[in-house]
Amino acid sequence: MVRNSAAMSTPDAQHDIDIAKVTQRAKDIEDKLPKLRQWMAHGKIMLDLVKDYWAGRYRDVPYWVISAVALALLYVLNPVDVIPDVILGIGYLDDATVVAFCLKLIERELQKYKDWKAAQTPDGKEAVKVIDV
Repeated sequence: MVRNSAAMSTPDAQHDIDIAKVTQRAKDIEDKLPKLRQWMAHGKIMLDLVKDYWAGRYRDVPYWVISAVALALLYVLNPVDVIPDVILGIGYLDDATVVAFCLKLIERELQKYKDWKAAQTPDGKEAVKVIDV
């Protein structure tokens, strides 16, 4: 889903572009997350938050939270980052650090989202296993 390119010159437009990139590359992000095993469940719920926001299902979240999550996920996706992912053993350390920092930053809002998501299931249980930060 691409928005009107004439309107893409504002800061809000860049935000929309970043969110669109995350949703369009969701499969690539999900494929990379298992390599960050400890953070996989957290990354999945962050990705779900962005997807639900983009689809309009969940809008009760501050603008900065969606921006922080989108940027953290785009950083995880980026193969050329501070520590290249091809370096065995420590290649994903910076990715995990960015995800951990983002999780700490959005902790309250992420809990609100998890509560909302749990309320969306018929039995009231969360659809995904969530590990508390």
